[in-house]
Amino acid sequence: MKKRTSKFYDNQELIHSPRGRMLRIMSEYLGPEEVFRKNKIQDTIVFFGSARTQPRHIVEQAIEKAKADGNDVAKLEALGRELGMSRYYEDARELAYKMTTWSKKLKQGRRRFIVATGGGPGIMEAANRGAAEAKGLSIGLNISLPFEQSGNPYISHELEMEFHYFFMRKYWFVYLAKALIAFPGGFGTFDELFETLTLIQTKKTNKYMPVMLFGSAFWDKMIDLQGLADFGTISYEDLDLCYRTDSVDDAFNYLTTQLTEHYLEERPKPE
Repeated sequence: MKKRTSKFYDNQELIHSPRGRMLRIMSEYLGPEEVFRKNKIQDTIVFFGSARTQPRHIVEQAIEKAKADGNDVAKLEALGRELGMSRYYEDARELAYKMTTWSKKLKQGRRRFIVATGGGPGIMEAANRGAAEAKGLSIGLNISLPFEQSGNPYISHELEMEFHYFFMRKYWFVYLAKALIAFPGGFGTFDELFETLTLIQTKKTNKYMPVMLFGSAFWDKMIDLQGLADFGTISYEDLDLCYRTDSVDDAFNYLTTQLTEHYLEERPKPE
């Protein structure tokens, strides 16, 4: 009996061809939309940061091993830098724990302010881990890359997604976000941070979305927004788009205050 020809929507050769690109893009729009709908997720708190930042105990173990292996000065110096950066892993973990604990107490009918990350290791793992330790949900929006593993083990199973297109992944980062927290990171963190700031500045997103830069020693050295304003390439008002802090407690208080004021309290309707 002759085998039936595949239907076009099930034709893998077509879907994976250049002509099928629009189908793949639409899949990365409709698929996540359905996942969020099924899980009744209304909005998110997005954590960005380096995939290379490790937990403190892992770095401490590596330092002890390096010392036992012969005190390689260059290696110990590199591990010393990693130990300093490990505080951001622990801070992201604690902040995600506190935000998840707070959000679970809200009685809104839908799941509010769910922790979302890029799903990888480092700061992303720390935030997913903190949410899991608070016995809450967390989202991992992975991207298929040749040099990174799949999602970290702390993402809620039903909320782990993998994207091919960076721009579709960034769409879902911003679309549901009600706040963004950027920890020290590399090119990816800067890309995501500045694209979000551009959307806010140009009012392409008109919702209120606080942007927090966590780790002033890092951000003060990396980004001179005051200089951009002084040269006239941004407005002085744009300096208020970012809130900087080094404290988990301060970050938690700021975020919960802003989210309560703008999204939880009844606001008077304009006359």
